[in-house]
Amino acid sequence: QVQLVESGGGLVQAGGSLRLSCAASGTIVSTKTMGWFRQAPGKQRELVARLTSGGSTTYADSVKGRFTISRDNAKNTVYLQMSSLKPEDTAVYYCNLRELTGTNYWGQGTQVTVSS
Repeated sequence: QVQLVESGGGLVQAGGSLRLSCAASGTIVSTKTMGWFRQAPGKQRELVARLTSGGSTTYADSVKGRFTISRDNAKNTVYLQMSSLKPEDTAVYYCNLRELTGTNYWGQGTQVTVSS
């Protein structure tokens, strides 16, 4: 089993920055991707950013140029640096790890609230 523990969410004013962290532990067989999704009230969960084991990144169009995903392999931790935050970035952010087998693991979620 794999456990994902997120931290770093909170309340920030528009234009501000936050950094989310996601520490993975447990029996990780083979990671295909690690990434961040978010879900705002009344909306579907959506991909924010994803990082493959080879280092390739994918970003949602709405966050390109503002968010950066990175990873510390030694700590089994993935980060999401969020800058120039907007009220529409308000959501619960979930860490995701997908193994080569296709198995998905999710963190418990961390709330990000951006005030205008």
